[in-house]
Amino acid sequence: MLVLGAGFGGLELSTRLSEALGGQVEVTLIDRADAFVFGFSKLDVMFDRLTPEAVRISYADITTPHVRFRQETITSIDPAERRVITDLDTYEADVLVIALGADYDLAATPGLAEAGNEFYSVPGAEALRDVLPSFRSGVAIVGVCGAPFKCPPAPSEAAILLDDYLRERGVRENVRIRVVIPFGKPVPPSPATSEAILARFAERGIEFVPDRKVAALDPGTNEAVLDDGRRLPFDLFLGIPVHRAPAVVEASGLTEDGWIPVDPGTLATRFPDVYAVGDVTSVGTAKAGVFAEGAARVVADHLIARIRKASAPPGYDGTGSCYIEFGGHEVARVDVDFFSIPGHPTGTFTAPSAEMTAEKSEFGSSRRARWFGA
Repeated sequence: MLVLGAGFGGLELSTRLSEALGGQVEVTLIDRADAFVFGFSKLDVMFDRLTPEAVRISYADITTPHVRFRQETITSIDPAERRVITDLDTYEADVLVIALGADYDLAATPGLAEAGNEFYSVPGAEALRDVLPSFRSGVAIVGVCGAPFKCPPAPSEAAILLDDYLRERGVRENVRIRVVIPFGKPVPPSPATSEAILARFAERGIEFVPDRKVAALDPGTNEAVLDDGRRLPFDLFLGIPVHRAPAVVEASGLTEDGWIPVDPGTLATRFPDVYAVGDVTSVGTAKAGVFAEGAARVVADHLIARIRKASAPPGYDGTGSCYIEFGGHEVARVDVDFFSIPGHPTGTFTAPSAEMTAEKSEFGSSRRARWFGA
């Protein structure tokens, strides 16, 4: 078994197969990085709550039996032959699972690299951590440059936490905060969640610009150019870059319209014994770790049933829960079901509270213990 990508999907898949099958399956898990980072930890880095070192969980700590981790860069994927070439080796697999996530394409938004900042990578969040202390007045824009993008609530979280950060430093009255996203509401599947976020925006004086993407930044004028041509001046730009499938995946012939199409129930691709989970797919859920984790469980359960010659388990249900930072050290939760009504995802909202903050902490610590034994 060969698993490409050691994020939520790859880690959960490997762990579940090891638990259920032991030595019946040997899993090779490949990732170019040397450590795992929860997506929500990047906000902690940006606002100097945690250091970059504190949020990294080394892949060297993986102790899951019958799972072999390799830090290598994948250079070629042949899905027909289930052959993968890296910078160090060549692998041929009986079953291949692609969980490589989505990459960020800063070049797709002219001016972003020169005039803006992004907080979706650890280096980007770390750079902003060093920029924010000197930002004491002007206009801050949290802007989405393309859809789909990981963790749809994250732009709203960033704006709310920026408001907190500036209030703690006594300079909030000197700053105008605007949020630009390509949706009519902050979290479209859940009206209650969107209403709560918009209420918090109103309470904190955060402006919401819906149904728009940031098409470019003009370094000469320090303006964000929206996809309708409107220009918004800024002094600080916090960007969510255009997402794309990794180039090695695009070159493999697996993608259609930019992402890997899969059977929504089994996560199987059109190639025999090749599966894909998480952000690299077009399965129809949000791009977020919890959905990759759920999809990985389904792939694992189907493979376990096949090996045991058991009945096929239920298919992927497209459900997941996301925690949302609401400021004041409180966290809310939205539970989303993307498949219950085809084309019309639904979501329920749990209001922000200290209890939800503790639950989010437990979410992270439980997965760390499960995947890394620590």
